[in-house]
Amino acid sequence: MEQWKINLLVLWIGQFLVLAGMTMIIPFLSLYLQQDFGLTDEHEIATWAGIIFAGNFVTSFLFQPLWGKLADRYGRKIMLLRSGFGMAAVMVLMGFAQLPWHLLALRMLNGTISGFSPASVALVSATTPKDKMGFAMGMVQSGAIAGTIMGPFIGGLLADAVGFRPIFYITGTLLFLASLSAMLLVKENFDRAKAKAAPQISVLQGFKEISHIPQLTALFAVTFMIQFALMSPMPLIPLYVQHLHGTAENLAFWAGFVGSVTGLSNMIASPLLGRISDRIGAQKVLGVSLIGAAIMFIPQAFVGEVWQLLIVRFALGIFLGGLIPSVNALIRRYTPDGMESRSYSFNSSTLSLGNVVGPIVGGLISGWIGIEGVFLVAAVLLFINALWVRAVVIGKKELSPRS
Repeated sequence: MEQWKINLLVLWIGQFLVLAGMTMIIPFLSLYLQQDFGLTDEHEIATWAGIIFAGNFVTSFLFQPLWGKLADRYGRKIMLLRSGFGMAAVMVLMGFAQLPWHLLALRMLNGTISGFSPASVALVSATTPKDKMGFAMGMVQSGAIAGTIMGPFIGGLLADAVGFRPIFYITGTLLFLASLSAMLLVKENFDRAKAKAAPQISVLQGFKEISHIPQLTALFAVTFMIQFALMSPMPLIPLYVQHLHGTAENLAFWAGFVGSVTGLSNMIASPLLGRISDRIGAQKVLGVSLIGAAIMFIPQAFVGEVWQLLIVRFALGIFLGGLIPSVNALIRRYTPDGMESRSYSFNSSTLSLGNVVGPIVGGLISGWIGIEGVFLVAAVLLFINALWVRAVVIGKKELSPRS
């Protein structure tokens, strides 16, 4: 097997395990706080659960650019291993937490040392042939989405089978094995001497330099908007499904199905649309996918049955499957040499920001105009983003310094 394919396969597995590990606690976090930490007040449990879950994304948003800077200087693989082995250790420690603030501190530490995903994307982009870039980006994305979908499901099954604490030990072990596989099998051609000889600039200076490239700014905005639009209605989905379903029977099942069906179609579509982008160009796939995603948010505000919501959200996932692979391929194209990892880290930071801001803003908007308004606001913002992308990325005749 060609080395780039080995890299892609190993990192697909790594992406799956990392994202599954980060989302596996979602189904049982409240119960974990109640049964193992002795919390009894429902408001206190809900508050701690929200803070603990968000803590990972807050520190990830802050520290991703630093790891990107170091990856451009010392190599992507070493940053990938730093993150993988570090998160494996932190995950095991979560199983020993005795107080809620212990779990919060460890989740924040996990976000601080994270960086497996942007390092994986940067490494794959650096080792994959140009004519296979879209397919490779789609595969990496599908691994992340598969982990995000399966994480809560696996976590729920394990919680019933072995209890809460052993889940952290199992997840940490799997992350260690994934990192060990990457250490032994993944190869990177990185000229460290050349990287060290290049002028060294701070994280802030790097951001200023990258932000002066309008194409990259627009692409970072796409990543933020994807997560913002997806996460803003997510906490409200169970209530919306309850409104549509009209009965408590199988409510949890339908709410979970509605929440995961977008990720399922995204996982299927990402490699396929990535392959299409290799043939017709990432700009075209990005443009169509962005408009399609914006359109798919509109009918979600007007559905009358749960099955209608399922169909629309499945279609939404197909369009989303063309967005992140195209964004990653185009970031590689427009980024100056020697700053690839930094660009992907800034992009990962915008994703984490969307994860944090989305639910907060969605809750505020729903308080004013209902959850239907959340879908419509997301559609409007995506349309605006599409016009921005069309103006600075798709509308440009010259592709980039790399084209």
